[in-house]
Amino acid sequence: MDFDTYGFGASLSKTGELARGARRVGFSTMWFTEAGHNPYLPCAVAAEAAPLLGVGTSIAVAFPRSPMVTAQLAWDLAEQSGGRFQLGLGTQVKAHVKRRFSTEWSGRPAAQMREYIEALRAIFRAFQGEEKLSFKGDYYQFSLLTDFFSGGAIDHPDIPIQIAGVNTGLARLAGEVCDGFHVHPVNSPEYLRDVVRPAVSEGAARAGRSIDDVDFICPVFIAVGDTPDERAPQLDAIRAQISFYASTPSYEPVLAHHGFGDVAAELQKLMRAGDVVAMAALMTDEVIAPFSVSATWDELPRALHARYDGLATSVLSYLSLGSWVSSPERAERWADVVRRFGES
Repeated sequence: MDFDTYGFGASLSKTGELARGARRVGFSTMWFTEAGHNPYLPCAVAAEAAPLLGVGTSIAVAFPRSPMVTAQLAWDLAEQSGGRFQLGLGTQVKAHVKRRFSTEWSGRPAAQMREYIEALRAIFRAFQGEEKLSFKGDYYQFSLLTDFFSGGAIDHPDIPIQIAGVNTGLARLAGEVCDGFHVHPVNSPEYLRDVVRPAVSEGAARAGRSIDDVDFICPVFIAVGDTPDERAPQLDAIRAQISFYASTPSYEPVLAHHGFGDVAAELQKLMRAGDVVAMAALMTDEVIAPFSVSATWDELPRALHARYDGLATSVLSYLSLGSWVSSPERAERWADVVRRFGES
């Protein structure tokens, strides 16, 4: 397993410093997500600032961008990074696609995502000069690409395409057509073992592939410190973040898998009322335990391996952004964790 990190919420002006710090610590890849900031621009900055660091989107929202727009971005980043870029895509939910991005919602996100990926690969082949661009589907059609508008051949054209998901539909799709699957941050070993991986395996078998053809990129909520007092504020941040995610109906099956379906239903009510304090209060130690790791610095590498060996290709520290830059002591601590994680 690789040990990666998020550039979650970082401003573009700070990305270079964070990327250099991430590489010094020893993280393999830095992933950027589409929240308050565009996820592609920091990939370019990070790749330039830290030449040995992998970069990727985890995730970029697909549907508001034409596959041609996404293909151009990915192609340029693959060339600039020397093949260190990975393209992680997500569907997002209907409300965000329609109301945040003001774009159309097809009502069939898995089918549209399949076609999106097929279109991307057709465009990549055309850029590389392997075939003329001619793609016609239910959602996308592409038939015009002169030399002036082509990205041109590059040394690393095989860009890994991954998708994110929570439930079985997108997991099966990942098994069929993708190079990787981005597990949602609200995850547990049990949900991965019982639900996600079997669905990916089913999809892979449909396409004559193996589950071993699919990488599993797995974010982890980590509270690390040598004393309970040191871990307490991190656990509070985890409570707030999990309560936010779990208030979305799509994530209810994950909580229900651990017997917390009633908590998920209550979170949805509280979110509609805007009571984020009460939402976090529902996240007791019992509720967050399956979805997070709380450990001392010495225990953390073993705890992560015990949790994700055989389930993940890489794990990501979800809420640690910048702690290894703002504090030299914490940077040394994280570097020791990453080193011992790699040796385990």
